[in-house]
Amino acid sequence: MKHWLVKSEPNVFSVDDLEQCPDQTRWWKHVRNYQARNFMRDDMQVGDRVFFYHSNTDIPAIVGIAEIASEPYPDPDQFDPEAKYYDPKSDPENPRWYLVDIRLTSKLDEPISLKKIKEHGETLGDLPLIRKGNRLSVMPVAADQWDYIMALKAA
Repeated sequence: MKHWLVKSEPNVFSVDDLEQCPDQTRWWKHVRNYQARNFMRDDMQVGDRVFFYHSNTDIPAIVGIAEIASEPYPDPDQFDPEAKYYDPKSDPENPRWYLVDIRLTSKLDEPISLKKIKEHGETLGDLPLIRKGNRLSVMPVAADQWDYIMALKAA
């Protein structure tokens, strides 16, 4: 099992929005970064665990725990000329952009703030979230980093 962190701006799609979806499950689409796409297409598997992170807000933080609920499949918006995320170079026979479904397993009573995570940067090492210049919206989290952050939740 692998571990991930996905970022969402709460004014666009929040953990509360995910909680209101049928089965608390929704696609994670509109990823338009090749590295993030590769993580989703090539590495994510059903059952992998996910930190749901609110970004671009007053207090950026991990606000929920989710899991990957589907195999990767093509993002349909890449083929829709009316869609904001339409990609005229994407071919249905060889799609460029993929997505997965994620299912909320729990909302955190107390979010784990980016500030708190950064306070443990020495222990968390190369966690992409705190690496300078990293702006990925989908990123891997090593098992030991996951466990450490989960312990911060309990602290």
